[in-house]
Amino acid sequence: MFRTALRTLRSHRLRFAMPALAVVLGVAFVTGSLLYGDSVRAAVNRARTNSQPDASVSITADPAAPHRLDDTLLRRLRALPSAAAARGVVEGRSFLVGSDGALVGDLNQAAGVNYVPDRSGKDVRYPLTEGRGPRGATEIAVDRRTAERAGYRVGARVRIVVAGTARDARLVGVFTAHDSRVDSGGTLTAFDTATAQRHFAPAPKGYSAITLTAAEGASDAQLAQRAQKLLPSGLRAVTRADLESGAASTGDADKLTTLLLSFAGVALFVSTFLVANTFTMLSAARAREHALLRAIGATTNYVMRMVLTEATVVGTAASAVGYGLGVGAAHLLGGLFDASGAGNATVPALSAKPLLAAFAVGIGVTVLAAYVPARRAAAVPPVAALRTVQPSTAASLRRRNAIGLITTACGALLIAASVGEPNLLFGAAPLLLVGLIVLTPLLALGLTGLLRSPLTRLAGVRGKLAVENARRDPRRTAATATTLMVGLAMVTAVTVAVTSVNRFDEREADRSMASDLRITAVDFGEVGEGTAARVARLADAEAVTPVIPTYFDLADKTPLPVTAVDPAAVERAASLTVREGSLDRLGRGIAVTEEVAAAHGWRLGSRVTGSFTGASGRTPDTRASLPVVAIYDGPEDLTPALVAERTLPRPAGAEDRPGIDSVLVKASPGRTAALQEEIRRALDNPALLVQDRADARAAATARTAPFLNIMYAMLSVTVLIGALGVVNTMGMAVFERVREIGLLRAIGLDRGGVGSVLRLESVTISLFGSALGVVAGTAIGAAAVLGQESVPLVIPWDRTALFFLASAAIGVLASLWPGRQAARIPMLEAIGADTE
Repeated sequence: MFRTALRTLRSHRLRFAMPALAVVLGVAFVTGSLLYGDSVRAAVNRARTNSQPDASVSITADPAAPHRLDDTLLRRLRALPSAAAARGVVEGRSFLVGSDGALVGDLNQAAGVNYVPDRSGKDVRYPLTEGRGPRGATEIAVDRRTAERAGYRVGARVRIVVAGTARDARLVGVFTAHDSRVDSGGTLTAFDTATAQRHFAPAPKGYSAITLTAAEGASDAQLAQRAQKLLPSGLRAVTRADLESGAASTGDADKLTTLLLSFAGVALFVSTFLVANTFTMLSAARAREHALLRAIGATTNYVMRMVLTEATVVGTAASAVGYGLGVGAAHLLGGLFDASGAGNATVPALSAKPLLAAFAVGIGVTVLAAYVPARRAAAVPPVAALRTVQPSTAASLRRRNAIGLITTACGALLIAASVGEPNLLFGAAPLLLVGLIVLTPLLALGLTGLLRSPLTRLAGVRGKLAVENARRDPRRTAATATTLMVGLAMVTAVTVAVTSVNRFDEREADRSMASDLRITAVDFGEVGEGTAARVARLADAEAVTPVIPTYFDLADKTPLPVTAVDPAAVERAASLTVREGSLDRLGRGIAVTEEVAAAHGWRLGSRVTGSFTGASGRTPDTRASLPVVAIYDGPEDLTPALVAERTLPRPAGAEDRPGIDSVLVKASPGRTAALQEEIRRALDNPALLVQDRADARAAATARTAPFLNIMYAMLSVTVLIGALGVVNTMGMAVFERVREIGLLRAIGLDRGGVGSVLRLESVTISLFGSALGVVAGTAIGAAAVLGQESVPLVIPWDRTALFFLASAAIGVLASLWPGRQAARIPMLEAIGADTE
């Protein structure tokens, strides 16, 4: 039996190539996802283990408690007999500007650290490869990867951005760093401790953490226990082992792997239709062969096992090739997600779990898809040796149509219900797609029938032949169209949702743009304290105010969102309407909106008593009693209350420093564009965005572009498998219709005419699949959008038209090879063939 299966595979190797390639792509997707996820987890854990080689115990502070990590505590801990060394750690956000003027690396992982040299001038945590450690406020050192990416060498004059302000520094050293932030695509910039404390310390001359190195003969647990006795409340000593176990989570890598595997699952799901279609068509073409086997004594189990053996061999070969491609796919995923902080890790060439998954998935999918065709092949009676095909019974289609109608209706109802309950969409979308898959034979007959008349008028008898060929076997047409439908449905759903969100973001950007120009920070950045003052000195700046959101905890503990601004400029810089009072007195009081005033029963002169909340979430021990000096209306960014910037309490350290959300700028009449360029030159800070209204709209929609591109990249594998399904069906059609092609040639249809018939048939099937996919995807995307408050539903008609054009192109390309094969068949040989 195994030899018979191998002979069959050799004789039909070209016909098994397409389903095998589909399985290869699916297996490669699964393998690449697993290998990449494993490599990221290994790299992150390795970096966490090696990032602090000198840390036996870490002293950390409770965020809710006042910080007490200072030099006094550091000296006391250093004096412990079981401590060989003690290190004060200061870290914060710091960006490096590359030689091309752009920020370097993943901004979420860009960090500034303090360089702590020993007596020899070296830091065991950041060993130097070039130069020396930083010694003053204008000197820095960076990690080796960052120096290479930025194009800097020791001695270069570089630009850094710290606390939202750009400044120059000299690069005096390059070091190696086993740090998860660097492995995730970030940067490390080292300062001397005094400079790092000025930039990042939570309190003056304080530290973010203190680490201890255990002396020889002392265990980490003993050192932690003795250190804890010296610590005040709010501080705790944690051993290295406990710290690593608590930080061992690789949730981002796990989420990314799950996302990639979900796309791989969709690709494999589509592959099953291609595999099943191939074995179904081959079983029909080999009906006489199977009947002859039965006639000479083969049992139904023998025939079934033979077909399943063929599927197993195809799945095994596809799994082996897919695993090899998966290693390459893992490297591609590393390049694709490196900028997103997913990790920069070494992908192993061989790993047990992905290897087992590759063969389990590849063989399982192939055998599962071939099971029903194998049963049909085994059911061929010996007397069928004189027939070549086994026609489907009408009853089976009636049952299938009934099941499809019920499932599709249930899916559509759940889609409609998910508008109010978004969680239902996760079950409604698959149910709708499954219903359409089951219903596609009936839809194929109906929709392709509508094309008969227009194609006949357009292409004559060739158009009519193409439609009739597509309608000849609705099961086959449905299975082929399904491979395209699933991929295009997901692409369309994502496109509808993202386009609608983009429209919402554009409206929000217009609504929030309260001035001619707005200065904001890049993601994970901040606006420096002196930014507004520097811009206000420019000649074309008519009015400038910072926008500093914070909270004012009222006497009844209710937090009131307030925005600190420049009282002298806010009314001119932003679109505010004062209903009562005046903002001229804002320096001594508070302004509130009509809604807030009505809710609290406040009026002009009412006293609002409470405390401002620091940026770290702690409320200082100072209270304020502010009179209501104005009642106003304004944009969302400047509501529901305003106070003067100087009213805020002065921060004790970096963590309590109020964050400036933006700076609003009113330009002199007709000078908006000129002022925009003046601000960019004056600030010379790539971490700050100077936007007008058009820029704000573009920035709002630009956030979704990477996501949409990644979705398209992931789903393109599914669409590619759908295209292979069309190629496979058309190629098998040529194999089945040799006599038919010969007769068409005999009655006057030339080679080009035969190719055009196949081309039109291929385009008909492709457009049918794309129509189902676009309609289903639009419904799913619309349900997802309508369930979100305030997000308008936008149907991207331009992209929808592009999807149909792409489907037509797929149909044309899919018919090229089968058309050439059909045209090469000699006419007399074709007429004498024993197929249709």
